[in-house]
Amino acid sequence: MALPDYETIRWERHGRVLRLELNRPDRLNAVDARMHSELARVFVDAAEDPDSDVIVLTGAGRAFCAGGDLAWQQAAIDDPVSFEVTAAEAKRIVFSLLDCEKPVIARVNGPAVGLGCTLALFCDVIFAAEDAVLSDPHVKVGMVAGDGGAVIWPQLIGYARAKEFLMTGDALTGAQAAAMGLVNHALPAADLDAAVDAFAERLSKSALQAVRWSKVSVNIGLRQLAHSIMDASIAYESLTNRSADHQEAIAAMREKRAPIFTGR
Repeated sequence: MALPDYETIRWERHGRVLRLELNRPDRLNAVDARMHSELARVFVDAAEDPDSDVIVLTGAGRAFCAGGDLAWQQAAIDDPVSFEVTAAEAKRIVFSLLDCEKPVIARVNGPAVGLGCTLALFCDVIFAAEDAVLSDPHVKVGMVAGDGGAVIWPQLIGYARAKEFLMTGDALTGAQAAAMGLVNHALPAADLDAAVDAFAERLSKSALQAVRWSKVSVNIGLRQLAHSIMDASIAYESLTNRSADHQEAIAAMREKRAPIFTGR
């Protein structure tokens, strides 16, 4: 199978391991409309790739994924109807990750923010650099964490902790995330590649049907939760996309100042 033609996600095979690299390094791999569309289909294409058995998801350069691109967020404010496409794609991203039978390993090499953090947390095993920053700061831009954060955070660290981080948008280092069980492993950045490569190679030489179907079995509960939560959380996110607070947050980021929220 030839490597698919993606504009914002680089495909590389190393033996039976497929590496998917978010590839907007000059923007810290922030998600724009094109990348969001490609993320909505990349895990389906990767699942169907006959030349790989294990997937590694990572980011080019010094970031994993910095969340939503500022210009893309402003475009959604200016044209709220366009958020309907984003909402449909957001569900496909999460469910295609959950439905992919191949093990997906996250290599969190740098900041994983917002949707970037959601992508990492929905992977099956997560390796993070100790100094990587993980956060879901939707509330800091006046939005609901509708793209999957409300599903996955409570399953990994419990409801009380999840609500604290989702309601504040506070960040964790990779080391802190590993200590509380949000990610599997945190290690020095210089050791990240060796650890991920060794684990991916180990899985690729395992009894693959047993590995895949163990993942599928565990994900049944997550899929049920995602089905019960995501329609509501995305709907709430779409409402906050139209809010004055969201526009104020985006303007404040552009003007490099603190936002002044009014609750509207």
